[in-house]
Amino acid sequence: MNLHALLSARAAAGKPVRVGVIGCGKFGTMFLAQALRIPGLHIVGIADIAPGRAAEQLARCDWDEAQYGARSMGEAMDKGTTHLTDDAMTIIAHPSIEVIAECTGNPIAATSHALASFKHGKHVVMVTVETDAFVGPLLAQKAKEAGVIYSLAYGDQPALICDLVDWARTCGFAVVAAGRGHKWLTRYYKTTPDTIWNDWGISEADAKEGGLNPRMFTCFLDGSKPAIETAAVANATGLEAPSQGLAFPPCAIHDLPHIMRPTSEGGILERKGLVECVSSIERDGRPIPHHIRFGVWVVVEAGNDYVKRCFKEYSMKTDSSGRYGMLYKEWHLIGLELGVSIAAAAVRGEATGCPITWNADAVASAKRDLKPGELLDGEGGYTVAGRLMPAAESVARGVVPIGLAQKIKVVRPMKEGQIVTWADVAADETVEAYKVRREMERLYAPKLAKAAE
Repeated sequence: MNLHALLSARAAAGKPVRVGVIGCGKFGTMFLAQALRIPGLHIVGIADIAPGRAAEQLARCDWDEAQYGARSMGEAMDKGTTHLTDDAMTIIAHPSIEVIAECTGNPIAATSHALASFKHGKHVVMVTVETDAFVGPLLAQKAKEAGVIYSLAYGDQPALICDLVDWARTCGFAVVAAGRGHKWLTRYYKTTPDTIWNDWGISEADAKEGGLNPRMFTCFLDGSKPAIETAAVANATGLEAPSQGLAFPPCAIHDLPHIMRPTSEGGILERKGLVECVSSIERDGRPIPHHIRFGVWVVVEAGNDYVKRCFKEYSMKTDSSGRYGMLYKEWHLIGLELGVSIAAAAVRGEATGCPITWNADAVASAKRDLKPGELLDGEGGYTVAGRLMPAAESVARGVVPIGLAQKIKVVRPMKEGQIVTWADVAADETVEAYKVRREMERLYAPKLAKAAE
């Protein structure tokens, strides 16, 4: 790892990596809290629909007002300061910007921001993983055609999982499964912003004091975010989605090699090479000691008896056979780690995770019975939740991805738990993100149909 040295060299040469940040919510603010401490980075512009709120966030993480007081992008460049604006395209179009960190959390807007960035020759670090889950493979292709990098965001779980998978494969290990932790009970599927805090495990007062967004935490708990993130991992690594979606088996860290092996060997996997999530609580709600709720993991297989003996000699955590071992990280620090992706794109021309295929999809399913005329309200809302599905099945059935299941009208009655298809809704076909998704479906349809045979 030499990113720090390369950034320091850019700083010494007076040529810092020029960065534009779009969206100053929790993730973006966490990155900005670190950005001034990273050598060789210059945050030239920050775009947010509410620049006043962005200023409040910067003050909250100890930015001096003079640092973000530039009246224009030009002034920010000249003085080494930062310009705040509500116009993302002002930042995207500015010739000095090398990397765009897309942190809006709005998958429809993020699609447009990425496409515009490619046209202007900018690398894109896609924090809004919802976008990657439903159009990432096509965005990766368009970035390659433009000669720029499209990357998942280090610090968020998908990029960290991709890092573990890359480690495993570079060491010569076959990856049996990879994924993240979660807190899961079946009833959480119906969690809404009205019920989230009790289910999450904190008080409403603490949530309010921390400025926590109930919709964001709802999408974490109801299964939407796990589906989105494991879809991104599958598409960036070539791993596959389980045919029945995520199982969320209860599992302590040391049990990962036992649980994440094929059913024929006592585990829960239908086959090797899958993404999955494990739960930090038992099915009756009892907490599991030494869980990995906020972390990531990979389970690998020893290729021969010699490697198996090495696992034992070096105390690797394995299953009872000694063949399956694992590596894990108990935590992820989201925006605090984002500098790794920005530096990798700018100084090494590398992505910290990028789609290489379309294996998995995060699709919308009804949280409750829905009637014609109702509007779907997207992830973290009251009407739909995300589920993981193999992409071949998603395209064959004409399923609506969770990232696009917002502000579109229901035209046919749906039952609780029903997967939403394009025939069930009246989609706005003028939306750019919708057009890109449909373009990707047409492009991949022949390959997916062949793979499903």
